Order: sequence, then C-alpha cells, then structure tokens
Amino acid sequence: MARWGQGRLTAGGKSLEYACRGREPGAAPTIVLLHEGLGCLALWRDFPERLAQATGLGVVAFSRAGYGQSDPADLPRPLDYMTREAIEVLPQVIEALGLERVILMGHSDGATIAAEYAGRVEDFRVRGLILMAPHFFTEPMGLAEIAKARDAFDAGLRDRMAKYHRDPDNAFLGWNEAWLDPGFRDWDVSEVIDYIRVPVLAMQGRDDQYGTLAQIEEIEGRSYAPVDVAILDECRHAPHVEQPEIVLDAVAAFTDRLTRIEAARVEVV
Repeated sequence: MARWGQGRLTAGGKSLEYACRGREPGAAPTIVLLHEGLGCLALWRDFPERLAQATGLGVVAFSRAGYGQSDPADLPRPLDYMTREAIEVLPQVIEALGLERVILMGHSDGATIAAEYAGRVEDFRVRGLILMAPHFFTEPMGLAEIAKARDAFDAGLRDRMAKYHRDPDNAFLGWNEAWLDPGFRDWDVSEVIDYIRVPVLAMQGRDDQYGTLAQIEEIEGRSYAPVDVAILDECRHAPHVEQPEIVLDAVAAFTDRLTRIEAARVEVV
C-alpha cells in the first residue's frame, strides 16, 4: 500500500506520482482530485492544501499517465480513454492508497472520469461527486477551442507545459489528437448519469469556452440522485482557479452535509 504523504504508486501498469494532504483515510473521508486534460499534480498548485483546510478531510491528487512526472501514456489514446481511466485505472489508485470513504472531485476530463466511475463501477466507498466543468458529450464550440489549442501549442504552449510535464508532447498530443479525431465528434457518455446513486455538486463557469451549460442541464435532468448546481459568474473553464473562494465554500458545504448525513445514518443503525 502506498504511504500517506507523497510518492509514486502503480495503476494501469504505469508509475504515477501522487500527493496527499489533510486527514488520513481512517480518520475522515478522502477527496480524490482528478485533473483536466492538460493538468497534473503540480498544476493544482495550493488548491489541495486549501481544500483540506476548508473541508477538514483528506485530499489526494495524482497525475494520470502522460502527465506531470508520471509515466508517459501509450499513444495514440483510444477515443474511450476517459472510460478506461475510470474503470481500469482509478480503482487501482483508490486501492493502492487504502482509501475507505471517497468523494471524487474532477475538473473537465477529470470530472468526466469521476462521473464515469460513479456510473460504471459499483464501489460503495464513493460517497459523493464534485464535478467542475464536466463533459458528457462533444459540442462544436468546445472542439473549436481544442483546435485553437493546437495552434497555441506550436506557438509557445509547449515550452510552458514543459515546466510541469516531463513529456509535454505526450501530454498535449494524447489529449488534443483524441478530441480532434473525426470519430470523437459523436462521443457521448451521458448515459452514465442514469446510474449515479450518490449526491452530486456540479459547477461550471458561465463563460466556459469549452462547454455550454447544456452539460450541467444534462446531469440535472437525468440524475436520480440529488444534484446541487453552482453556475459561477465571471468564470470560464477553471472554477477552482478563477473563483477559488466560491468553489471552496461550495465544496465545504457539500462535504459537510455528506458527513452529517452519514453520521445520522450510523446513529439510526
């Protein structure tokens, strides 16, 4: 079992970097952070520490294969790479860290992976989902922005990414080429919403350049589980970066409610 703190673990046949903050699994639920399509452990910056302080819970962040200092991903990524991350890799991360009660919190691709895990994997350790700017289906405006990102990569983004990713080409191309594959235009995993059975907090910036509020409306309309929604003004695709105080307050309120509900159930039993 990987130690609480920081280090490397093996999941999906790859060595992945991770870091833990806050209370250990035996003492409190653990929030598992799942980064965006170009994110990594380091790019969460001080957010994991602030999240642990705001909620009083444990927080784990890790870099998926291809990102940060984790092993490179095998390219090209399959078009169902988010589904594979959810059902093949994330269970091994949770097991390697010995997590007992889990709240999955994802951003962008990471939010999709979190939702897919909850909808596809029967895991009673998962107590709730926090989804920031999730993707359930493609939208033309989002694909257009991803095409622009390719131009930005060639114009200097690669050098900036090299500060955080040991192989920026692997990180960027694995994401960008999958999304821009013609076959990805019909990608749609919204059916997983029908199988989510834990409370959800869904957040999105009103000015998100990668997705419209139709993504949030999809989970509101289809979920059988309770869904809290926060639409953030003056915010684009990264709520935790652009409106961190609002996000921390919303997450703290959500996790506190989950904790109180669970405590009440235990008392009744």
